[in-house]
Amino acid sequence: MSNEEPRRLVDILTRPSQLWQLLRDYLGLGRRRRQGPIDDAAELQNFLQTRAAFVAQTSLYGYLRTRAGMRYPELFHDESFVGSINIAKWHLWLACLSDIAVYAGAMLVDRIPGSREQVAELIPRLVENILLETGIPADAGEAFEVAAEQVRNRLAQVNWVQFNDDHALFTESPPALVKWAPVIDELKELDKDIVTNSVRFRWQEVRSDLRTHLDAQAILGVEETLGA
Repeated sequence: MSNEEPRRLVDILTRPSQLWQLLRDYLGLGRRRRQGPIDDAAELQNFLQTRAAFVAQTSLYGYLRTRAGMRYPELFHDESFVGSINIAKWHLWLACLSDIAVYAGAMLVDRIPGSREQVAELIPRLVENILLETGIPADAGEAFEVAAEQVRNRLAQVNWVQFNDDHALFTESPPALVKWAPVIDELKELDKDIVTNSVRFRWQEVRSDLRTHLDAQAILGVEETLGA
């Protein structure tokens, strides 16, 4: 996600018909949209990374567009605002990655009873791979590294036993949008319920995709082939 991204997204997000172009160009979806099963650790890692980006991007820019209305394109001429967006998008991405990782791990354990220890090793490792590939983005702000460590700590402490196939495990991403979106506090307080529900709604399709395509038996049988 480059520094030029917000400006390039203006045209796309002010024209809803271009949303699929956004998914293809920025999130690696579109032409490569998954049709088959998620049947190895590398595929699961890609799913976690791209779906976290999808929810983070669409939630953040969707909220800003709704709040700003006709003034939305003008906001991207303000360098300070663009800087705030960049910080927000990276923190929201971390929160989304944390949530989808916990959900995926819980689903694996639910489908393969007795795999708790294996999943407790696999999911943090996949997320660590993602974090290492991402590094510390130049536009992510000073708190990014601390926030990334909080993701690691959450995964290290998860009880991989309980599974609720609903939004109950998605505890980080809804409040993260409220916290980091560059909208004045008074308006965010008014929007809080709507905004958090909108993030939960965006997870529905992701949850459905994982539910449909996840091959837990295959992943837990071959996961060691992915390098640590």
